[in-house]
Amino acid sequence: MTRTLTACIATTALISAPLLAHADAPATLAVLDTYADIAEAGYGDSVATAESLRAAVEALIAAPSPETLMAARAAWVAARIPYQQTEAFRFGNAIVDDWEGKVNAWPLDEGLIDYVDPGSAAVNEENDYALLNVIANPTLTIAGQEIDATEITPALLGEVLHEAEGIEANVATGYHAIEFLLWGQDLNGTDAGAGERPYTDFIQGADCTGGNCDRRADYLRAATDLLIADLQEMAANWAEGGAARAAVLEAPEAGISTILTGMGSLSYGELAGERIKLGLMLHDPEEEHDCFSDMTHLSHYYDGVGIRNVYTGSYTRIDGREVSGPSLSDLVAARAPEVDAQLRSELDLSVAALGRLKERAESGMAYDQMLAMGNDEGRALIEGAVEALVAQTRSIERAVSALGAAIEVEGSDSLDNPSAVFQ
Repeated sequence: MTRTLTACIATTALISAPLLAHADAPATLAVLDTYADIAEAGYGDSVATAESLRAAVEALIAAPSPETLMAARAAWVAARIPYQQTEAFRFGNAIVDDWEGKVNAWPLDEGLIDYVDPGSAAVNEENDYALLNVIANPTLTIAGQEIDATEITPALLGEVLHEAEGIEANVATGYHAIEFLLWGQDLNGTDAGAGERPYTDFIQGADCTGGNCDRRADYLRAATDLLIADLQEMAANWAEGGAARAAVLEAPEAGISTILTGMGSLSYGELAGERIKLGLMLHDPEEEHDCFSDMTHLSHYYDGVGIRNVYTGSYTRIDGREVSGPSLSDLVAARAPEVDAQLRSELDLSVAALGRLKERAESGMAYDQMLAMGNDEGRALIEGAVEALVAQTRSIERAVSALGAAIEVEGSDSLDNPSAVFQ
């Protein structure tokens, strides 16, 4: 769903000064350089943390234990921090949006990958592959063709299984497939507790639990290797000479609209709507972004930080170095300083609201518990985040108007047509 940012903005775009007046062109190109530099750094950090995850996965496979499983889980959590900050580069950048489903698709019918509780929500009767269980079956039938899955490889996951028959819930790759393999299903509903996969699910031989421990290890290794390769591809796209960097620099006016589109779409339809408000309306933990690990609070928080990063032209790398330069904020301030000041304030307020979710989750109330019917404290925290993100989007609208631009952003029935959610 897309949402045009209001008729008055579309009209303003026609009558206001051109987005790129000649005198503004060098400043605009500098802003786009900063934007691309932040993208390159964010995806580069995502590669580095995914490589650390691979090392932890290899240690788990080599010597399964409570300690190596916890270390692999911790490495997964660390890997999410830089990646979530890159989500503001989606939507307006077709190269990113077309690729993103390989690494961050959700929700998923996890029974495609491994064993699940047959009485759980994982049993999706509308998806013939919801209980395919690749790990248990070296021979598969997909789209009427027999598939030899004796060897579980990145190619099998990415080219054959992922989104098989065009069904988006058939997620075989990316962060959430790895998350499921490390945590297993979270069968606690809106009660306390995350997934509890035992380390013995990776032990080879007679002590293996869950069956097929050798294939489970192969799947985990293949999925992690594929994640790294996919992230390397996107980091290269933003490096000097990369296709994504070239796309924004070659068309500066469109590049500025791309930044605004990414900010607005993530802020409004994707984060406030599909990832936050929808789950609250349904009181459904299956709608939380990181549902196996109960780390949704981190995903939401770093999405908010990422939106602010691209507007202010500043990103802190995992090693503490700052990547910064001329920003979209500078362009807006030159046209309408009061709009820039308000938007910067709204960005800070939304990060603070998401930070309160994070703090409460870290002090004992997981995000899925916040979604529970009757949890007034959780509802207030979640609604506060939604309200801050929606208010922030209004400020993005004012920035669009100030720059004489016109964009469309992702919408969500949960925000735009709530009654449709229950139909």
